[in-house]
This record gives sequence, structure tokens and C-alpha cells, in this order.
Amino acid sequence: MQLVGTIDRPHTHDPRNQAPMTTTPTKEPVGSATLDVTNSGANDSRQNRNREMQLIPEALARAHMHDRLTTAEVERRALRLVSARRMQRRAERVSLRARRALAMAVMQ
Repeated sequence: MQLVGTIDRPHTHDPRNQAPMTTTPTKEPVGSATLDVTNSGANDSRQNRNREMQLIPEALARAHMHDRLTTAEVERRALRLVSARRMQRRAERVSLRARRALAMAVMQ
């Protein structure tokens, strides 16, 4: 029997349209309790994969918000540094003015 695709790369990704997996013939009595195909593991893995796929946007949003918060914190620190330097320059100018005024008062 010629089947298109393999188990790892099936011809179609829809599990209902895939060819059923058959096991090698064994010497079991007819009507035994073992099934030819067990797909509980496949269903579980599909459900896990679907759950993971559904959680991807949440993880992306969480990572995006973390990046934005980090960027905002860096920008806040930069603004604080700029304002601190501005206040320091202003304080130095006021100090120089006060020195000049004191020197002028002492000179007279």
C-alpha cells in the first residue's frame, strides 16, 4: 500500500483525513481487547499543543509589557538625571552670583 506523507510529515495536518496507523500483524485472538490504533496519546498531545498555542498570545503580551515597563523605567531614570543636572547647573549659577554679591559688598 502506497501512502502519501509520513508520520512526521503527513500529507494533511487534519487528523481526521490522515491515513490510520496500522500495527504489524500479531498473533492475537480475534476480538481481543487490544486496539489496533491507540490515539489517546495523540489526542493528549494535540490538546497540549492546542493549549500551548492558545497561551502563546498571552506570553507574547506579557513579554511585550515587560519590555515596555523596562523601557519606561529607563526613560524615567534618564529624565531624572537630566533634571538633576539642570538643577545642579542652576545651583552653581546662583552660588556664583552670591559669591560675586558678597565680594562686591566686602569691596565697598
